[in-house]
Amino acid sequence: MLERLPVPGPRALLMVALGGRLLLAGVVLSQPVRPVTAGGVGRGVLVALFVVTVLATLSLLRDLTSQRMPKDSALFLQAIVDVLLVSVLVAVMGGEATPLAALYVALVTIYALVLPLGRALIAVAFAAASYVLVAIGSGEGQPIEFWTQVGVIGGIGGLIAVLGRRLADAAAKQSALAHALEQVRLEADEILATIQSGVMTVDGEGKLGYINPRARRILGAGDEGGGDFVPGAPVLETLRGRSRDLHAAIERGIKTGTRVTRGEAAVRRADGTLFPVGLSTTTFLRPGSDRPSVTAIFTDISDLRQLQEFRLRAERLEAVAALSASLAHEIRNPLAAIRSAVEQLASNAGADSDDQVLATLVMRESERLNRLLSEFLDFSRVRATQCEVLDLLTVAQEVAAVLSEHPETRGTAFTVEGESMQLEGDGDLLHRIVSNLALNAAQVLGGRGTVTIGVGSTRTGDAPVGLIDRRVKLTVRDDGPGIPEDIREHLFEPFVTGRSGGSGLGLAIVQRAVASHRGIILVDTAPGAGTTFSIFLPATMDREGGV
Repeated sequence: MLERLPVPGPRALLMVALGGRLLLAGVVLSQPVRPVTAGGVGRGVLVALFVVTVLATLSLLRDLTSQRMPKDSALFLQAIVDVLLVSVLVAVMGGEATPLAALYVALVTIYALVLPLGRALIAVAFAAASYVLVAIGSGEGQPIEFWTQVGVIGGIGGLIAVLGRRLADAAAKQSALAHALEQVRLEADEILATIQSGVMTVDGEGKLGYINPRARRILGAGDEGGGDFVPGAPVLETLRGRSRDLHAAIERGIKTGTRVTRGEAAVRRADGTLFPVGLSTTTFLRPGSDRPSVTAIFTDISDLRQLQEFRLRAERLEAVAALSASLAHEIRNPLAAIRSAVEQLASNAGADSDDQVLATLVMRESERLNRLLSEFLDFSRVRATQCEVLDLLTVAQEVAAVLSEHPETRGTAFTVEGESMQLEGDGDLLHRIVSNLALNAAQVLGGRGTVTIGVGSTRTGDAPVGLIDRRVKLTVRDDGPGIPEDIREHLFEPFVTGRSGGSGLGLAIVQRAVASHRGIILVDTAPGAGTTFSIFLPATMDREGGV
């Protein structure tokens, strides 16, 4: 009960001193004036003391009402005035060792707490000396009780002055520590509010202790203070519906103290799809609780997984390219010999004979096979061999102009939009990237619709976060039927095609060309809503070469 009582501060102590001063002044003025020769106080002294008391009171009231502490020198003068006032009262009462000496103790107690140590000790000495002088001036012998009171005034005043200074120093250190702790808390809150990892703390009773904004976004909890994640409310059942893995990790931490290091969990989006998060948990025991609280730190690693898939896809394509080049060279030589032999046989056969028909068929198919081998070789040779500064918007405009005259794109409109974007790259490969994607889109449209080629700068959130600053964005968008679901997952793999007669190497070549520029390619498609290929490229090339 007592520890809850507030400790009076310097302002409160000065208000007490001011009230006591007014009371003492009234008592002094109400006493009859005794002759000075009899040890009393003359009217002139009383008038002077009254004037000084009024001025000191007005000065102290001005400082206290303006919410500021008086300066140390002003406080010292206030102490002198109060000591003189008490001394006059003691003199008026006769100067004997009366209970009025306790007023000196009260004064030195108050001013020893609000004055610096040196001035506090001087004020204490002045109070003790004033009491002695008043008593001596009364002309009476002083009993042992008087000197005991003098010792009490000096001893208590000195002790309180020392302890008060230590208390002030401790209070200053505590205030500095509190300020530092508050600063650390604010910095920690700012860090937790801006980091890209979700942080959630659940206490031993399964109630939510803390959740940062990123965790709310990952878990789909809505804005701070709303939704299903309310600090202080039970959270485990709600968490189970969002992520069973995260729920299980936190529940194990509460029950057994088990921690998770570099684990993974799946979180369910609002549309029911799952995405991966990296997960770590730690446990700690709060004072007064017998079950540990658990703090979970989790990060959406969808982008990381996507970048890993890009890397693995590029490695697979590199292996397939090497195999394709080897096979193409091995097959081309015997194919050329077969074609030469068939041409000689056809020249000796009659124009309408079956041999001539078969020879024509063999030569036509060998020509188709030769074209396919040429595509294999093109696929295997995709590398950024020349580096020059290009305007990607100009490249897109040139490709659109060429494809507008292509016989397979009649009826399809090509539109180029965006801004001029300078980048370093292989001009031939960049043309092939744009032309392959735009031609594929036109072939899917079948002479209808529009193919839009866009060039611009990458905005935050457009692409997965990677180590390279991919500032240039190229998009090829069509308003066609979209890509069939059974092809989407294998879209960039060699020999996968949704078009009759296609080799399935067009998008694989695009993928390798993008990778050779250290870029990434994404596809967004939906049935009946068209398809958009988005390519993100760095503005500068790696001088050591591409993939």
